[in-house]
Amino acid sequence: MDRRFHFISGLPRSGSTLLAAILSQNPRFHAGMSGPLGGAFSTMLGELSGRNEYSVFISDAQRRRMLKGLFDNYYGPEYNAEVVFDTHRAWCTRMRQLKELFPQGKVIACVRHVSWIIDSIELLIRKNAFQPSSIFNYQPGGTVYSRAEGLANAEGMVGYAYNALKEAFYGDETSHLMLLRYETLTSDPARAMAAVYDFIGEPAYQHDFNDISFQADEFDLRAGTPGLHAVRKQVAVRERTSVLPPDVFRRFENDVFWLDPAFNPRRVLVV
Repeated sequence: MDRRFHFISGLPRSGSTLLAAILSQNPRFHAGMSGPLGGAFSTMLGELSGRNEYSVFISDAQRRRMLKGLFDNYYGPEYNAEVVFDTHRAWCTRMRQLKELFPQGKVIACVRHVSWIIDSIELLIRKNAFQPSSIFNYQPGGTVYSRAEGLANAEGMVGYAYNALKEAFYGDETSHLMLLRYETLTSDPARAMAAVYDFIGEPAYQHDFNDISFQADEFDLRAGTPGLHAVRKQVAVRERTSVLPPDVFRRFENDVFWLDPAFNPRRVLVV
């Protein structure tokens, strides 16, 4: 099968699972939650580097074939789809490699106000009060302040993804990058999906935004975070009050560089 690959990346709790669930309504497409390929890709890059004593026998052409083979073999014949969207936060750090391996491939990075990302994770932690989460290495201690700090640092769930997003946003492969705002996807899904289809060069498809289906309960339960990948049946904006202390919320409220055209010198598409 002449299969085409695209990539979903960006910030956590920003609509990537919802986007995948919507895309999966198209019978020509396959899309899902974050999977193992991002980590496998990084591991293979390392194993094929100079630290391997046999790297003298490995050419760049061989590296490309082996790395591309990860996708071809993982998405084998059991995936009956012409177009595959692989999801992982690391893809924003692999723009150059992805462009060389998949010249027609595009990266859709989901973004959201960082304060509301931290809030969304904190709300999950509180809802699952008797199940320590893998997000915090299953540690039951800490406060909302230490949790926010852990999420936002350079190696944290949010901080790493945020830095990776900025790497892609200010890099030189931005013609392959689109930022999709959570606020747009939930308030105007038809416009959001029209932009996605136009960006990847696929014919439009009539999606049903009132009948979304996605299931990852087993994964979320094992992660100690039921609801982590939950997707509601109907796409809609749901207003609520933040559970974060005001000072924690204010700390992150200006981290939305993609909203200011002055911070978008390469004119990355932001929808």
